[in-house]
Amino acid sequence: MHQISRFWRMGWAVVLSSGGFASAADWPQFLGLDRNGISAETGLIETFPPGGPKILWRVPGGIGMSGVALQGELAVTLIQKQERQWIVAFDAATGKERWETDLAPAFENSMGDGPRATPTLVDGVVYAFTGEGILAAVDLKSGDLKWSANVPLDLKTKPSEYGVASSPLVTEKHVIVTAGATQGTLAAFDRKTGKLAWTAGTQTPAGYSSPVLLPLAGVPQIVAFAGRQTIGVEPITGAVLWSYAFETEYSCNTANPIAIDGQLFLSAGENHGCVLLQVPAKPGGEVTEVWSSFDSKSVLRSEWQTAVQVGDYLYGFDNVGSAGPVTHLTCIEARTGKRMWQQLRFGKGNLIAADGKLWCSTMDGELVVVKATPEKYIESGRAVVCGETRQAPALSNGRLYLRDGQEIVCVDVRR
Repeated sequence: MHQISRFWRMGWAVVLSSGGFASAADWPQFLGLDRNGISAETGLIETFPPGGPKILWRVPGGIGMSGVALQGELAVTLIQKQERQWIVAFDAATGKERWETDLAPAFENSMGDGPRATPTLVDGVVYAFTGEGILAAVDLKSGDLKWSANVPLDLKTKPSEYGVASSPLVTEKHVIVTAGATQGTLAAFDRKTGKLAWTAGTQTPAGYSSPVLLPLAGVPQIVAFAGRQTIGVEPITGAVLWSYAFETEYSCNTANPIAIDGQLFLSAGENHGCVLLQVPAKPGGEVTEVWSSFDSKSVLRSEWQTAVQVGDYLYGFDNVGSAGPVTHLTCIEARTGKRMWQQLRFGKGNLIAADGKLWCSTMDGELVVVKATPEKYIESGRAVVCGETRQAPALSNGRLYLRDGQEIVCVDVRR
């Protein structure tokens, strides 16, 4: 256990979730440095000029729902074009393409074509997961393929009905994805070789959430929010510490789990709702509910958007009905579940937080700036910057990145 102690002293979130000492300005994986949608950047604009925010560059991209990951001066995402799935790297400042690598045939699905998962950038390597479940490691500088593994084929399972959406989690030795196989809910692969290292958890549909490393009950745990349950796993060995049943219709558990003062927050749409849990640090311990808010009157039903915590409050998208068209932007008190405010019919979208503000992207291609305050909804800027999008923004060095099904756009949000 001395290795775990070393992770805590050195900053476990950076060492384990990013696999190395990433810059605070980087956005190297799904939902940023700590996979929670929070950026430490400051000095960002309060509102937009009359003509909208300054667009630094806009370049052709491709079909898909993968977000943008950034490290140093490279921006990386997954796209689908020419009947193939590609990983593409751009110059973060100019949008000039650096390289592209062919990963797999085109992925087609009734809920949208193309890759879903966001790549993870660690120690000069890009780890990517395609729509049908091919896990690949690519050299960040050159784009050369290091290895690939067909996860559903290797584990004798089927990809999730609506496509594989688990953004790879990288630890010191492993690349970890939610697999939903008979052998285990989670699957860990050796970072250098791509060989299967361990599996964890009992059989359950994979769902659409991404595994997260969280500080729970005083120890770091990998948490997998699968289609019918959530499990906590010891990061190095894969030993299961606990499990909690959370069965959502269509196995649509999609938002990331969130750590709140050592406790665990879960939320799902399809009128399921949300819960705050106290989980154990050792195997066999009991999972208890601190508070819960389920069914049609829940305070937060996160359809596919991960809420963000700013101070003592959570800000998120509350979807009404079974994946219905009505979605409210909502603020709740994290420790109690008390609703502070709702902006009714805000619309479907996604969000991150930085510099005391929520940076919301809507499915209509708008970028909306909202003050992160529990007092009331305060909107300070709104502008259309791209086409229809499901991605959360990525933020690095005062530049905000979004993509739709055709283009990738970089917005200057520096004050």
